[in-house]
Amino acid sequence: MHYKVGEKVANNTQVLKGLLEGCILKIIKDDETYGYEICEKLVKYGFKDISEGSVYPLLIRLQKKKLLSSVMKKSPLGPMRKYYYITEEGNKELKDFIVLWSEIKKNIDNVLEG
Repeated sequence: MHYKVGEKVANNTQVLKGLLEGCILKIIKDDETYGYEICEKLVKYGFKDISEGSVYPLLIRLQKKKLLSSVMKKSPLGPMRKYYYITEEGNKELKDFIVLWSEIKKNIDNVLEG
């Protein structure tokens, strides 16, 4: 799994999956949404080449971990869509992710500035 961040391609699969899971939880916490819209938001935030084929397996994994739930709703543009929303457990996981990311970012900044 490769992701383009800015002009660089990142290819550390496990790290990126974990980071994307945290980002997806945050996007869904802000507003229940569907898979394609999540992809669009990730692109808007700088994940240039993110695809639905990368996001949907993460959504399934987050649902299996009971961090997300979903409901089918009628789309104004046609067929039913699966809308995802964050669970109570997902909110806890997101808080943990934010704390962990803050610590990791601080440590990396220290190394790069050192």
